[in-house]
Amino acid sequence: MFKKGAERAIPQRPDSEDTRRQIYEIALTLFRQRGFEETTMRDVAASAGVSLGSAYYYFASKDAIVGAYYTDVQREHQARCREAFATARDLRERLRAALHSKVDIMRGDRRLLRALFRYGGDPDHPLSWFGPATRQQRDESIALFGEVLAEERLPTDLRAAGPSLLWALHLGVLLFFLYDGSADQRPTRRLIDAVVDLAVDVRRLVTSPLLRPLRRRVFGVLSDAGLLPAMTPAEG
Repeated sequence: MFKKGAERAIPQRPDSEDTRRQIYEIALTLFRQRGFEETTMRDVAASAGVSLGSAYYYFASKDAIVGAYYTDVQREHQARCREAFATARDLRERLRAALHSKVDIMRGDRRLLRALFRYGGDPDHPLSWFGPATRQQRDESIALFGEVLAEERLPTDLRAAGPSLLWALHLGVLLFFLYDGSADQRPTRRLIDAVVDLAVDVRRLVTSPLLRPLRRRVFGVLSDAGLLPAMTPAEG
């Protein structure tokens, strides 16, 4: 914040934006230190030095604060991945960058994420990773994994299904990461490198024309279950 009357090189942000950011950052600090369930909006307002009404003006609930956190994580993930993709030589490097960078971003938030994980299985909860409230972040994340595959020559059906499959793979890695109690999360890093190698090998196998009938059946089942984008007959 600049002092009143002081010269500044860039325009100052509106006070409302400053206040919102202050509430957001203090709330995340409290969630990390005390726990999500243990922290109330009253705690957030008091620590931010604003009234409870002001806190609710900017964020309707703690869930709304976490929703903003999900968005920030996605934006940071996009930025890091695209920087890495610009110099990556192949699929292995792009996928490694996507998975390792996500862990880099979230490694200080394991306690918070473990507390939020309980909501993942309830699609009606606003913090569910599979529910309508998080659809935008989910769609952007899936699209980012589409960029991982952008340079690959793939059959039409695999190009359509691949981003969702890689997104599901990354959720599995994050689940392992949440329960990786080691000080440096080396087991998670080793798992990432192993699954990337496996994914690259599987990509070579499943793109075989001989496996197209099997792909059609598998992708059809997953599409019917709503787990993949609907396939047209030409794609299946």
